[in-house]
Amino acid sequence: MMSRRTPHMPSVYVPTAGSPVRRVLFTVCGLSPQVITESIYALAVAAPIDERFVPTEVHVLTTSEGAQRVRLALLSDHPGGYARLLRDYNLPPITFGEAQIHLVSGADGQPLTDIRSEDDNARMADAVTELVRGFTADESCALHVSIAGGRKTMGFYAGYALSLFGREQDRLSHVLVSAPFESSWEFFYPTPYPQVIATQGGRELVDASTAEVRLAQIPFVRLRPVLPAAMLDDSASFAAAVQAAERHLAAPRLTLDVPARCIEADGLRIHLAPWSFALMAVLAQRAQRGAAALTAPTKDEHDASWARAFLADLRAVVGQAGVPDSVEQQLATSCSGDRFSQHRSRLVRSLTEALGPGRVPRYFDDGGRHRGKRYRIPLPAEAIEIRRGGEGVASLRSGATTAGRSQTPD
Repeated sequence: MMSRRTPHMPSVYVPTAGSPVRRVLFTVCGLSPQVITESIYALAVAAPIDERFVPTEVHVLTTSEGAQRVRLALLSDHPGGYARLLRDYNLPPITFGEAQIHLVSGADGQPLTDIRSEDDNARMADAVTELVRGFTADESCALHVSIAGGRKTMGFYAGYALSLFGREQDRLSHVLVSAPFESSWEFFYPTPYPQVIATQGGRELVDASTAEVRLAQIPFVRLRPVLPAAMLDDSASFAAAVQAAERHLAAPRLTLDVPARCIEADGLRIHLAPWSFALMAVLAQRAQRGAAALTAPTKDEHDASWARAFLADLRAVVGQAGVPDSVEQQLATSCSGDRFSQHRSRLVRSLTEALGPGRVPRYFDDGGRHRGKRYRIPLPAEAIEIRRGGEGVASLRSGATTAGRSQTPD
């Protein structure tokens, strides 16, 4: 005789005052759409009440064939696995419909039927990246990524994308389903009442209410703080985001391109305004020769002695005639701590925009919160390169750049 289990009707999840307003479950899916209902069950029903994550919306990335199976198995009237799950466990409404089914498109713009080639994998990785980056851009959103469905590469890319863009409130998991239920097309979740379903191609009958579905939380490294702002805001590819993360993990190196008035850091060319470049040039020159950190000039008045020393260091890098006019004029007449602080702030803003806040301290150190600020580039001499060229004199004095957008001299 089939065993009977006491029906389990969990209490409805009630978000606390500190809960995210938007809670997104994102999963990749192949030909087994049941992973979606299994994931919802594991998060919203099986988890302890204080750990439950009831999504406000569910998003799935899949192929054209996978999307059709989601429609037929989950969103149809019969078998209607998704609607039944909500009714059986008294769950609140969760937005999940045609608009939440995202398709991977091929080179011809048409949805892929499967992920077979190297190009298909790259397009799928970019599609995952775009979605995860979009979800994590919303501060009111908590994202839970499930890698239970789809081909192995799909789950890998989903987890990797969350590692690149995930924040403290985001989570990664995999769903574990007890045998023999994971092989049954009729199984969507453990029901709170006896339900006979067929497994093993119809050769075996089992009770869906006896199944066990567990969530395996997966720890992941959050690399978001070290990514450049451009990786977070635009549509950069998966490969570009990975390269940006790799540059963070590599030992930092700094190159000053004097003719172009730019620096190279983390593999990026960063064009700077005249005073910003002058400050980096002086600090790089001092770091190369092992000089002490640079102190700021006197706060409220022109510091002629400091200005002469700074000008000498700058000329050692760019040459006698290579000092920008705007820099030389300020050094001659109005070089105070207040003005210097403005230039320092602009430099930090430029570096932060290009590199991300987590990377800036590797290239520019202002001493933190200590009084009596001392400024330096915290790199060994062998990690700093200064490229000089005759054409640099004119470009520096005119305030023009040889590449990238021009900037107003500061």
